[in-house]
Amino acid sequence: MPLDAIFLHHLVGELNMCVGARADKIYQPSRDELVFLLRSAAFSGKLLISLRTGAARLHITNSAFENPADPPSFCKLLRKHLGGAKITEIYTVGQERTVIIKFAGYNEMGDIIHPFLAVELITGRENLVLCSEDGRILDALRRSDIETASRLLISGAKYTPPERQDKADPFLSTAEELCGEVLACTRPLGTAFMATINGVSPLVSRELAYMVSGDIDIAAADCDKAKLLNALTRFKGLLNSAEPYVLKDEKGLPVDFCFMDIEQYGAARTSEKAESFSALLEGFYAKRDSVHRIKTLAADISRLLTNIKNRILRRMAGRRDDLERCKNRENLRIYGELLKANLYLAEKGAQTLRVQNYYDENMSYIDIPLDPALSPALNAAKYFKDYKKGHTAEQTLLELLEKDEVELLYIESVLDALSRAESSADLEAIRDELAQGGYIARKGGRKARPNATKPKEFLSPTGFRVLVGKNNTENDLLTTKIAEKRDVWFHTKNIPGSHVIVITEGKPLDDETILFAATLAATFSKAADSDKVAVDFTEVKNVKKPNGAKPGMVIYLTNKTVFVRPNISLVN
Repeated sequence: MPLDAIFLHHLVGELNMCVGARADKIYQPSRDELVFLLRSAAFSGKLLISLRTGAARLHITNSAFENPADPPSFCKLLRKHLGGAKITEIYTVGQERTVIIKFAGYNEMGDIIHPFLAVELITGRENLVLCSEDGRILDALRRSDIETASRLLISGAKYTPPERQDKADPFLSTAEELCGEVLACTRPLGTAFMATINGVSPLVSRELAYMVSGDIDIAAADCDKAKLLNALTRFKGLLNSAEPYVLKDEKGLPVDFCFMDIEQYGAARTSEKAESFSALLEGFYAKRDSVHRIKTLAADISRLLTNIKNRILRRMAGRRDDLERCKNRENLRIYGELLKANLYLAEKGAQTLRVQNYYDENMSYIDIPLDPALSPALNAAKYFKDYKKGHTAEQTLLELLEKDEVELLYIESVLDALSRAESSADLEAIRDELAQGGYIARKGGRKARPNATKPKEFLSPTGFRVLVGKNNTENDLLTTKIAEKRDVWFHTKNIPGSHVIVITEGKPLDDETILFAATLAATFSKAADSDKVAVDFTEVKNVKKPNGAKPGMVIYLTNKTVFVRPNISLVN
């Protein structure tokens, strides 16, 4: 995803609307994200600076962020030096992916200060550096106490921007000069533009090659010079009239973006013009960032649940092995019966007794193993005792395996809910649920809080309210507390997922609403990526929660089943 220097150049031009605004609030929602709440008479909004590898950028955002109760130390330092300060200038360093944001504010003594932020968006070296007016580093998000490429990123060191690449500047060079650089390159045409022109991403390099010949593998020196010059002249014109475009795949999902229209993919990609550069980045990354943020916060829960699941599976495997051995217990009874009937033939101290097996239709002879230390009668008694023990063990193992299967299903349901968590409140609800089940301890002896999250709510095409639980606690609440007996309950058949309730208010459900609710149940389940999912539905009065059952676990009777395809677009 090419947030290249040219795209960044135009983005920063758009961000000049922030000049004159004050940094009213500064937040650090995660390790790699900073949010500045800016206010002025002409502008009010949030500036997001993300330094996450693969998603490094800065732009105006409308997204809501959950901020930690205790801000990180770097955030506190930014508040100290930039809180209330006014942005005076925003610009890029040459045609590199480094943005300088200059401020004017006051220190504790009331003196005017002019600190600045250096936002470095180079892939693999993303950083945010706070500097004083004289260029001394106050601190960096990612410090360096080792000199690398003549750069030292520690407090007190002199700030120097990342080293510039030795390439032609597309804004300062003429089309003829750029043409000469490309023709002198020994690389294939598809990468020659990127190798010789500063700020050009692989996507743009391939697009320029497509403009020239349609063949990205042709040697740069062998291409048609007239066509190359024409493509670079067109490229120069696009630099001054750049517009944000997002590329989408066949499913309509965003896969790339650029400052120019992209035609190299033909019908395999559609190119759509965005409202602004910030709006493009906001839409492209918002969902990905949310998923990444929640995955990071949920990593410890996911690790715990995976360990529990693996432990249950190992335990079940051991019990199945034991159960398999119990199936041989019938031989023990036969040995006991045959030995009891032939005690007169057994000699004391013998290790085996050969007798005719009257349980076999062929009346064949078998050898019965004996313990020479025991009398024949005690050997027979031992076989009967081991047979009875095997029978008892089988019953116990079957009961334990049934409990294991219920627990495994529960753990998988929590993992499913965790995969769909959308906020820290959702994660806390899952933590509380696990704490109530004894799987984790509450930090500091904290008591369980009332469920702070609310079920999702949808409106069916024919006007029925449809409620969807996001975790097992909400599932219980929906099915046993909120829903009335005449409402209709939906759930994926034998697959962990959300409880879905259609509020009927006594009205009969139409087929469209049934399919709508069933699709929601399939989409909010472990089978969300399947092509066809079976969904059971029945009136709530037929759904029961057994005493002592784990959260979200119910039984039901007299249900109907419908097959649907999960549809995330419907949910969105």
